[in-house]
Amino acid sequence: MTTFIRLALKSALSRKVTLLLTIFSLSVSMMLLIGVDKIRKEARNGFMNTLSQTDLIVGARSGPLNLLLYSVFRIGNATNNISWDTYTKISSDRWVQWSVPISLGDSHRGYRVMGTTQEYFSRYKYADGRSLALSGGRYFSDIYEAVLGWETARKLGYKVGDRITLSHGLADTSFTAHKDKPFTVTGILKPTGTPVDRTIHTPLEGIEALHIDYRSGVRMPYKISAKAARAFDLQPKAITAFMVGLTSRVKTFRMQRKINEYSREPLTAIIPGATLATLWQTLESFEKVLMVIAFFVLVTALIGMVTTLLSTLNERRREMAVLRSVGAHPYHILLLFAFETALVMVMALIVAVAMLYGLILIFKPLLLDHYGLYITVTALDLSQWMMVAGALAVGLLFSLIPGWIAYRRSLQDGLQLKF
Repeated sequence: MTTFIRLALKSALSRKVTLLLTIFSLSVSMMLLIGVDKIRKEARNGFMNTLSQTDLIVGARSGPLNLLLYSVFRIGNATNNISWDTYTKISSDRWVQWSVPISLGDSHRGYRVMGTTQEYFSRYKYADGRSLALSGGRYFSDIYEAVLGWETARKLGYKVGDRITLSHGLADTSFTAHKDKPFTVTGILKPTGTPVDRTIHTPLEGIEALHIDYRSGVRMPYKISAKAARAFDLQPKAITAFMVGLTSRVKTFRMQRKINEYSREPLTAIIPGATLATLWQTLESFEKVLMVIAFFVLVTALIGMVTTLLSTLNERRREMAVLRSVGAHPYHILLLFAFETALVMVMALIVAVAMLYGLILIFKPLLLDHYGLYITVTALDLSQWMMVAGALAVGLLFSLIPGWIAYRRSLQDGLQLKF
């Protein structure tokens, strides 16, 4: 057996240029297959951990996905607001440990503005319990102060101390801007890979001050200055939604039903994790398309490997005939091709994993900074090993084609010279 392995190695090394090209082609294909699967899983984990350790999100009566989209992802708008009295009533329930109000509706140069309280920065958790942190400055303490998400500050070029003007609604035209009430940037958050990066956070009182001279979304003929607005009662009359943390997660379903059946106002309470899972299921078709593409790239590379083996058969006919003449059995020919293929596949796998982890280490900061995708360097999981084993099995199966052709050729055909 040792002699056979040595023979197979020497036979493969005699075609080292072709061998290296084949290994490289397969390595790129395997790296793509494993890489797509890894990115898919990391993206799913990041998506599922956009919001963690929050038991319920409560908003006006609407569909669960709509509530999740506008309250967490800042996509779309609420069907209605929630009265402040309802918020305080539910927040005082004996099962509620904490609650954080959210007020949406304004924007700044395409980025959503969210009014909230300072408690938001300590209660919002992402990626299995990570807390928000500042990369510079401090959290807001005055009604005309703002804390920017990392992407907002980077894309718009803002720094601590800059003054910004918010706009009424999602438009950003001159006649909707609150130019008389500018906000000062007091802090910039570290990147999180969540919608927080694309949000401008202000106090609830600041949102109320902006709209003190508005009625039903329309500006009144008179204007109230920023200084004069401070003298008004700036406690919100209504909010868009609020996050809830319960004293025990065992009470989550009971509290959800209790809020959904709230008689004073039509409300919807959702469990973020369950709703995120439902939303991700709508994106599974894209995952499957990526995996199918990667699979066909691998199959193409395997076909290329078989083509290479077939193209060298004529050059190896004398080699096969000599082996048969010295007593090699037909199955030895098959084993020779199978062993060479296994050698190529194993080497391609090693190179593919090395290339994958090398690229992850190089592009990890870039993916986090520009796409909010956090990729961990971990060993291949069971499903990835199964894909690798499947690729190896298919490669060995494909190697039987040139092996079978070589087996069928006779000894005399290999020893005779053809002109």
